[in-house]
Amino acid sequence: MHLPWPDPFRTLRMQIYFGSLAMEASAVIWMRMLGVTGLWAVSPHEGTRMVREKQLAFARGGSAAIRAALEGKSAEIIMLEGFGPARRTARANQRRLTRSGPRKP
Repeated sequence: MHLPWPDPFRTLRMQIYFGSLAMEASAVIWMRMLGVTGLWAVSPHEGTRMVREKQLAFARGGSAAIRAALEGKSAEIIMLEGFGPARRTARANQRRLTRSGPRKP
């Protein structure tokens, strides 16, 4: 049965998903910027890593979104599939950089 109004929980789930992605990405940017200034412990290869991982995440996300669209999935699923690699990368980076912590004097 198709309801004539949108599912409020679907909208809430999407807001939580993209809100979490925004917070994780912001935390990663913040820690990397502190790393550039020498205040956060980051790898010397962090700059190269952040460029390479974005290219891979967006390529994988684009492929997943196209695949979901060709399979006739809903717009919600297409968006989740498309942003999934970026979200997993941001979450992994946030965890990894949080563990490294501030640089010790």
